[in-house]
Amino acid sequence: MNEITMMMNADELILSALREDITSEDITTNSVMREYQKGEVELICKQDGVLAGLAVFKRVFELLDKNTEFEFYFKDGDEVKNKDKIGVIRGDIRVLLSGERVALNYLQRMSGVATYTRGVAKLLEGTETKLLDTRKTTPNMRVFEKYSVKVGGGHNHRYNLSDGILLKDNHIGAAGSITKAVQMAKEYAPFVRKIEIEVENLEMFKEALEAGADIIMLDNMSPDDMKEAVKLAKGRAETECSGNVTKENIKRLTDIGVDYISSGALTHSSPILDLSLKNLHSI
Repeated sequence: MNEITMMMNADELILSALREDITSEDITTNSVMREYQKGEVELICKQDGVLAGLAVFKRVFELLDKNTEFEFYFKDGDEVKNKDKIGVIRGDIRVLLSGERVALNYLQRMSGVATYTRGVAKLLEGTETKLLDTRKTTPNMRVFEKYSVKVGGGHNHRYNLSDGILLKDNHIGAAGSITKAVQMAKEYAPFVRKIEIEVENLEMFKEALEAGADIIMLDNMSPDDMKEAVKLAKGRAETECSGNVTKENIKRLTDIGVDYISSGALTHSSPILDLSLKNLHSI
C-alpha cells in the first residue's frame, strides 16, 4: 500500500467522515465567524513518534476549500519530537475550525499505527523475518491503517478477502480436512495465487506440507514446535507465525527463523500519536 493507492480511495471515506461530523452546519464556528476571514494555525506534535497521513490530513481541508494552503516541515515516515511544529495551515478560518477534528483524527490514528509499527519492526532488525499486518483493522480505515504500517517499516498481508487465499480453522472445518481444503483451493483459485493455511500443531503442519500449501501459518504454537516446523518446511513452503503478537512479546519469536510474523496489534492496539492544531489567528 503506497500513498498513491491510498489517496485514490481516500475522498469517499474522508467525505463520509466529514458528513458524520457536520450533518448540516458547524453551528459553533458559524456563530463566531459569520463571514470569510483568512487565518493560519500551527500543527504541533505533543509526543515523540512517527508521522503518517499528512496527505490525508491535507485532503480533509481541501475537500472543504480547495484554496487552503499548507506548509509542512516534515514528511511521512519522519520521526518527530514533542513540541515540534510540523507545519502551518492557512485559509478560511471557518474551514480551519470545521475540518480540525476530522483531519486530526486521521493524522493521529495513522501516525499512531506508524509509531507502534516502527517500534515492533526495530525488534526484528538483524533477522530475515518480515513483519506483517492483518485484516484486524478499524472499519473504513483499512486503506489508511495499512498504508501507515508500511510507513512504520512493516509489510502488508492481504488487503481483503479478494486479495489472497488464507484457509483458517473454520475453512478447514467446512472442507472436511486440511488436505481437502488445500486441494479445493488449488482447483478453484487462479494459478497465480499462493495458498496459505493456518495450523495449530505439528501434526496439522505436516498434513499441510504434504498437501502442497505454499505458506503455512503457525498459530499459537510453542517456540520449540515452530522451530521444528521451520526445519521441515525448508525449501518446501514459507512459514508465518501468528497469535497475539505484540511489541512486548515478539522477542521470543525472533530466533525461530520463520519467514513472516503477523501481528494484528499493529492496527488494533496502537495508541494515537498526540497532535494538535494551535495558535489560530487572522492574517
